[in-house]
Amino acid sequence: MHTYPITVAGLKRELPICKVTDDLYIGAFICFGDAELTEACARELLKLVPADSYDYLFTAEAKSIPLIHEMARQSGAAKYFVARKVPKAYMPDPIYVEDHSITTSGAQRLYLGRDDADLLRGKRVLLMDDVISTGGSLRAMEALVEKAGGIVTGKVAVLAEGDAQKREDIRFLAPLPVFHADGTVRE
Repeated sequence: MHTYPITVAGLKRELPICKVTDDLYIGAFICFGDAELTEACARELLKLVPADSYDYLFTAEAKSIPLIHEMARQSGAAKYFVARKVPKAYMPDPIYVEDHSITTSGAQRLYLGRDDADLLRGKRVLLMDDVISTGGSLRAMEALVEKAGGIVTGKVAVLAEGDAQKREDIRFLAPLPVFHADGTVRE
């Protein structure tokens, strides 16, 4: 398996290069199980935006959950929000939006319980994701926050993949290219 060496938040890692389609391969950035990387990325993500620019942190499940938890712990936030991929019994009257991501086949929905949605109403919200590529998940998170009546005041990610590196509406820790099947970087 081909890998891509990357340094993010001061730590070196080898990302496995994984097939998405016949002509698109990505470097798989996974924080699950890597406490050192999760803590370092959370610390550096918090430095990207002023603490007084948002009231709540918000992400979508699943890979960025450890990161948002660590960001909340380090910043002293008592609560953060995670949009779920399926509605849960404990979510009263959930609201939802459609989500399209390159790592998930087909359309899916992101859900938020009405109780959490009510807490977001009128609040400033910082969106966080592990990797932003096409921006589909980010757009869905933004739409869900807006549907709840919240105000998105910032967008951060650990990595910006491919063309996402050119976006001016996100802050990120490091760029990540996309790849050919042989592990070479696509231009």
